[in-house]
Amino acid sequence: MTIGEALAEGLQVTVIGLTIVFGVLIILMLVLMAFKAVFYKQPKAKPEALPGAESIALPAAEPEPKAKPADDGELIAVLTAAVAASLNTSTYNLNIKSYRRVGNASPAWSKAGLSDVINSRF
Repeated sequence: MTIGEALAEGLQVTVIGLTIVFGVLIILMLVLMAFKAVFYKQPKAKPEALPGAESIALPAAEPEPKAKPADDGELIAVLTAAVAASLNTSTYNLNIKSYRRVGNASPAWSKAGLSDVINSRF
């Protein structure tokens, strides 16, 4: 077998391999699109306002109760102490400028795993 024949055969194998790979990827894409069409439900659209409905007044939503400033000071002190403890530094080196609560929407198995990891350290 000459070098030219070997290169031609290698090129042929490469083209066949790439064709198979991209063909399977296209089939996967089509299957996923079919799953989306079958199983995904569109969220219901908000009903449009009827003509002349502008004169109807809706009750205003109640504002959320705000935390007391004293509670914020205590919370910032606790957060500063927790960050200082985790970084092994003094609280004098830290300045918390803002904070916000993050919702915990983790599944139950994730919470259980996190609890196990935390409990195994103590």
